[in-house]
Amino acid sequence: MNYDRILIRFGELSTKGRNRKAFIYKLRRNIKRVLRDFEQIKIEVNRERMFILLNGENGFEIVELLKSVFGIQSFSPAIKTDKEIENMKDAALDLFKKIYQEGNTFKITTKRSDKRYFLDTNGVNQTFGAHLLKNIPGLKVDVKNPDINLQIEIRDEAVYFSCENILGAGGLPVGSGGKGMLMLSGGIDSPVAGFLSMKRGVEIEAVHFYSPPFTSERSKQKVIDLTAKLANISGAVKLHIVPFTDIQQLIQKQIPENYSMTTTRRLMLQITDEIRRKNEGLAIITGESLGQVASQTLESMYAINDVTSTPILRPLITMDKSEIIDISRIIDTFDISNRPYEDCCTVFVPSSPKTKPKKEKVQHFESYIDFEPLITKAVENTEVIVITPQSSQQDPLSELF
Repeated sequence: MNYDRILIRFGELSTKGRNRKAFIYKLRRNIKRVLRDFEQIKIEVNRERMFILLNGENGFEIVELLKSVFGIQSFSPAIKTDKEIENMKDAALDLFKKIYQEGNTFKITTKRSDKRYFLDTNGVNQTFGAHLLKNIPGLKVDVKNPDINLQIEIRDEAVYFSCENILGAGGLPVGSGGKGMLMLSGGIDSPVAGFLSMKRGVEIEAVHFYSPPFTSERSKQKVIDLTAKLANISGAVKLHIVPFTDIQQLIQKQIPENYSMTTTRRLMLQITDEIRRKNEGLAIITGESLGQVASQTLESMYAINDVTSTPILRPLITMDKSEIIDISRIIDTFDISNRPYEDCCTVFVPSSPKTKPKKEKVQHFESYIDFEPLITKAVENTEVIVITPQSSQQDPLSELF
């Protein structure tokens, strides 16, 4: 007997109370998007579970794709039977024989939500354990560390059998936690920040600052390719490419060099905040890690944050570089980020940036310049590209969690 469905467990979604239906709707939508190439599947949902009915589709391919869907705690390939005891025994034995190898040990785990069923949990365990031992010579029981755990779930509508729990990506369905604007450079950190924000249910739009001719078309393509990797996980991502040359040149002329990076980041934050407002976002996301560079000290963050009251999410704030790189390799952005095409921050980086800038000083320096017309112009001339998933064949991410 082959698996005919995949049973999906919600995990964290089970705590969502009145909002539960909205979260499950988002999860169902995301699963349908990821499995869009499998035309015969059908998705069924009840309060506690979601089932993907395979209807002859390739279950092995579907299993690999489900590993990267946020909001799934775990899932199990399963078969469904009625509650006739002989049919249940036949299904259990057929399923078990397909994965049993000589010398394997086993146990049975029963969940009985249908309390009216004529056997209690111990009775089910004993009945099916005896049936397997009778029909498979040499089979032994190990309740602590079995090779095979036959799981039997007796529900009101049917009985489900499975033999493995596959770890999902966890987190919350993308889009269930509102929208945030990801400040996406061409570096290693910001794509990882976007990925981790999506894990907590945030829908992202990316904002990239582009300064031709100081930055090349290849640096722009690099960011488009990074966005495509994120789109493969979350669905289509809107990328805002902001012309930043005029502002950067003015900063270089008018702001003392050791404060130029602070002002640059402040202007980027103001522009991102305006794009957020126009696109109904609720937060700004950055790839900052505390103390990693001059603009990421607490003093710098304090001086830079002064320009907005919008929440700023920093998923990498406590991570070191090796941890960030490990995640970037798994989500397949590391090699793209390492392409030798500089972004506007690296091109204009001062030789000795201020690591402990004073908010009052940077405000004083900026008070002599009217940046507002340039901010308005940059926002108005921002190029918007919608990046769609390149393929439904995503890399499994479950080893992260």
